[in-house]
Amino acid sequence: MIRLVLLLVALAALAFGAAWIADRPGEMVVVWQGWRLETTVPVALAALAAFSLVLLILAKLISLIVNSPRLIATFSRRRRREKGWQALSRGLLAIGAGDGARARSARDEAARLLPHEPLTHLLAAQSAQFDGNGNLAAKSFRQMLEAPETRVIALRGLYMEARRAGEGDSARAFAEEAAREAPALGWAADAAIEARCADGDYAGAREILERQMAARGIDRTAYRRRRAVLLAAEAIALEVADPAVARERATESVRLAPSLVPAAAVAGRLLGASGDLKRAAKILSAAFSATPHPDLAEAYAHLRPGDAAQDRLKRIRILAGTAPTHPESIIALAHAAIDAQEFQQARAILSPLTEKPTQRICLLMAELEAREHGDVGKAREWAARAVRAPRDPAWIADGVVSDQWAAISPVTGRLDAYAWEVPPGVTATPVLEHEAERVRNAIAAIPAPEAVLPKAAPAPEVVAKDAPAPAADVAPVEPAKPAGMNGAAPVSPKPVPAAAPIIAEPPRPDDPGPLAADEDISVPRKQ
Repeated sequence: MIRLVLLLVALAALAFGAAWIADRPGEMVVVWQGWRLETTVPVALAALAAFSLVLLILAKLISLIVNSPRLIATFSRRRRREKGWQALSRGLLAIGAGDGARARSARDEAARLLPHEPLTHLLAAQSAQFDGNGNLAAKSFRQMLEAPETRVIALRGLYMEARRAGEGDSARAFAEEAAREAPALGWAADAAIEARCADGDYAGAREILERQMAARGIDRTAYRRRRAVLLAAEAIALEVADPAVARERATESVRLAPSLVPAAAVAGRLLGASGDLKRAAKILSAAFSATPHPDLAEAYAHLRPGDAAQDRLKRIRILAGTAPTHPESIIALAHAAIDAQEFQQARAILSPLTEKPTQRICLLMAELEAREHGDVGKAREWAARAVRAPRDPAWIADGVVSDQWAAISPVTGRLDAYAWEVPPGVTATPVLEHEAERVRNAIAAIPAPEAVLPKAAPAPEVVAKDAPAPAADVAPVEPAKPAGMNGAAPVSPKPVPAAAPIIAEPPRPDDPGPLAADEDISVPRKQ
């Protein structure tokens, strides 16, 4: 728009000047070397303009002729560069499409046309990765380290190649170098943090996280969660060696993530051990109400060492009130009631869950039968039902079931990978093993039945001579003998052996399960 206005203004000025000159005619006379030239002013001005235009065109032609070698070289370089960029585009698109042959062709063409272009090395590296040539890919990435604009992507490529080759130390070095040069990079910070956690250097991992937060490479919610996880892991590692520092780390972790179960559990244990029972109970209660978990219930029940079982039962009742309908609350109450020998109360607590019992409920019922009635048969029956009962939640990270929480996954090294959920396709969990151990102990505590000696039949009565004769002859009754001992020497009876505490263990993955004929326990059926 501005150019159009300027053009109109220029045309108006030119028209005004031409009209002004036309309104003021005049004559011009040039006398030179015997020549006399007479003309009007407008004609003279037009001739001057034409002469100037001719001079300008001649100057341009001369300049073009003089600079033609340089112009030809520039045009050739530009054309070569355009072809190189086209080859780069084709190569990257071919890699994205999975066309290895076309990618290699484009790589060779780009390397010929643009040998010093950093993206040419990137195409070569990606093509080598596509072909599975790790050495060539690493060589291309190392060439990219020399260019500042591709240094970070080169570090990422070298990091990935080192991980593929199983070179953990090299991968860690590349990740930490990338994290130092670009703290906001998520992959670099994550890799460096995970490497520090694998070495147990949680303080160093927190430093990297702080730099990432300062560079605004992570949002505040994720930062608080990750810092809480790192603090909880450090608290667990220092719980025995340095309880004071562990207590500080655990309480800070709870402040950042109140529902983080491991942090709340270790904070409750350490605060309880230091005598701060009120604060410990508050932390455990808040965490249990948000995320009911057996570790929280265990820590809450044993806040004060030396408490009687009845005191622990009263305390668990308070904790269960924060989540009264959750299965973990019911299981915790049942545990406490069994320990306090309140068997009827434990049975009433578990009754809502016995219709569709999970593995832990089955084993709790087995323990209850063994402790309350000493009924080994029913205990075994409930233990056998646990094998095929629905599973209970456990700590899972990338498909691995663990009995303890950890900061990183044992498979991928990912931070905060563990989740408390029902594991798919797993017949037994570490929590189940703990419950099974309680059942074993309960059955082992049942006293063995006393030995029962066979009783002899009563001796026949002796009838006096002067007594009246009986109405019928009565054969003399001999003392009863044990079955199968007729005609044999008398053998002293042996005491009945005590029942062995057998608990049905979860089957192995390749075990098809017990056959009906081989099962040790027969489950009563309804008539």
